[in-house]
Amino acid sequence: MKNANLLLYAISGGNLATIEAAILGGITMLQLRAKQLPDGELLRLAHSVKQLTDKYDMPLIINDHADIAKEIDAAGAHLGPTDGNLRAARELLGPDKILGATARTLEQAIAAEKAGVDYLGSGAVFGSATKLDATSMPLGRFREICASVSIPVVAIGGIDRTNIMQLKGCGMAGFAVVGGIFGKDDVEQATKELKEKAQTCLTSS
Repeated sequence: MKNANLLLYAISGGNLATIEAAILGGITMLQLRAKQLPDGELLRLAHSVKQLTDKYDMPLIINDHADIAKEIDAAGAHLGPTDGNLRAARELLGPDKILGATARTLEQAIAAEKAGVDYLGSGAVFGSATKLDATSMPLGRFREICASVSIPVVAIGGIDRTNIMQLKGCGMAGFAVVGGIFGKDDVEQATKELKEKAQTCLTSS
């Protein structure tokens, strides 16, 4: 998928020190999600994060804002169900950038694939500390979404090293993580441990 590896996809509010620690720990892609910031402040933060991710050749995805992703030449953008039109975002970004979408239902997943997205983020598989309205998705529905689209699906929602193995066999391509990385005292070590478990989860029978 456009040279991106979804194995361990970290989602950060933009703290540069913890982002660098996560990169050193082995994340494979980074999303900047700072919904509380006005567009101007988000653009400035995105520039700073992009400088850091460029240093490590780390793909950077911008949440919600395909326009900012295009302006800073990020790897791509990710849109939720209420964050804008996927077809318009694809047209803005062009065919060579990554476009992701959130899908909490099978209908959303199929519609997003038809709209031209490259991957789906689906959950919350274990609830979410960052999105209090994100109720846990039954794993049966998550498996159904993974099986019903031809694009990669990333599990999201409350994932950490204590529960990630419960997702074994669901058919996802990787894991999107917030607190399981950035909520830990030693971000680099937590990332290393989680990445090892993520690889085991995807490769073990």
